[in-house]
Amino acid sequence: MSIYNTTVFMPSEFTLIGIPGLESVQCWIGIPFCAMYLMAMIGNSLLLIIIKSEHSLHQPMYIFLGMLGVTDIALSTSIVPKMLGIFWFHVTEIYFDCCLLQMWLIHTFQGIESGILLAMALDRYVAICYPLRHAAIFSHQLVTQIAAMVTLRAAVLVAPCLVLIKFRLQFYHTTVISHSYCEHMAVVKLAAENIRVNKIYGLFVAFTVAGLDIVLITLSYIQIFITVFRLPQKEARLKAFNTCVAHICVFLQFYSLGFFSFFAHRFGSHIPPYIHILFSSTYLLVPPFLNPLVYGAKTKQIRVPMVKIFGSKNLL
Repeated sequence: MSIYNTTVFMPSEFTLIGIPGLESVQCWIGIPFCAMYLMAMIGNSLLLIIIKSEHSLHQPMYIFLGMLGVTDIALSTSIVPKMLGIFWFHVTEIYFDCCLLQMWLIHTFQGIESGILLAMALDRYVAICYPLRHAAIFSHQLVTQIAAMVTLRAAVLVAPCLVLIKFRLQFYHTTVISHSYCEHMAVVKLAAENIRVNKIYGLFVAFTVAGLDIVLITLSYIQIFITVFRLPQKEARLKAFNTCVAHICVFLQFYSLGFFSFFAHRFGSHIPPYIHILFSSTYLLVPPFLNPLVYGAKTKQIRVPMVKIFGSKNLL
């Protein structure tokens, strides 16, 4: 008997089951996820309002931070509403094309966020290593070009993943996705056909975007640290280092969770599914939730206006 007699041909919809093994407590898991989402929306919205209203913050570093805030809002919004629908209202069905759209949005915004973190690292590199040339190099025109390139890179590189699924994979073992959102490999693994091309291209995109970015970011900070430690005055070293602390914190939490999720999907067959799905979901929600808190706490130019908004001058 042909394998195709026991498979589904070009399904019109998938079923997202949420977190495998924890279906009975998903309603409770949804509460902290919802809280993180609301905090992410409020925190990033405040961040954008402050950056827009404070003329002194109309600099490349804060423009990139504003772009990061917009990306975080878009990324979390593309995931959480459907996830909470699964957890709280058992709305598990999702149309095939809607699943592909969600996949494209999630991975595109991840790529954009990675590109923005690279742009922020390069901005700090020029600001610390070549302070007299920073204003000339990072002009508003260059910032706009970087924003366009980062967005196009992510959107164009992720798009073929959808095309390969849509037109190469027609037969599926099942339409049940053991995940809380439409992740690339979670969908590809359902196929009853050869998925080698899909896997190879997925790896290519991951290493072209995140892999290249993390190497360049690491090299930038190594050069920054070398320059900082060469400064003669301790106060100057501390001031220069403090401008990078928030970036380093965001960089570490974004990529550490991201690489765990990425490799667990491909090589972590021994990891319990619920652990992997929890980490994957947390990975996409923690950065939008933490980024405003990290930059608000570590960046005085943002902390002061934020404290003024809440009227707590004693915190300054």
